[in-house]
Amino acid sequence: MNIDTIVDQEYADKSFRDIVNAPISALRGVSAKDAKALQQAFGVSTVRELSNLNFVKWASALAILADEEGMSGEEKAKDALLDDAVEMTFPASDPISVDAGITRIEVAPEKVHAHDDHQHAGRHEVTAAKKSS
Repeated sequence: MNIDTIVDQEYADKSFRDIVNAPISALRGVSAKDAKALQQAFGVSTVRELSNLNFVKWASALAILADEEGMSGEEKAKDALLDDAVEMTFPASDPISVDAGITRIEVAPEKVHAHDDHQHAGRHEVTAAKKSS
């Protein structure tokens, strides 16, 4: 990561130790006015003090936990309803149901060997000959 994407240009060549001891306004996007408001609200004036602020730690921890949290009961119910709706809307996507009484096919279907009769040509010739007689 390029440090110049998170700190102002004047701090880009500084060490991390120097940056954490710098004023909060050293962070890119934090103006001197913003830094003054943070100092008045939370009593912090450096990047290190901001990072050690309990509110920042709690917010970071909650964000990490929220990303790892499973679905709530309400979310699971909504997801199940959506799945059911999709199943009812698109029944053609379901496999064809088979009668439970059918366990096997008693007679195998008639098969034509391709090396003897390519694309049933012989069958068509026999059928044509029967029709003409």
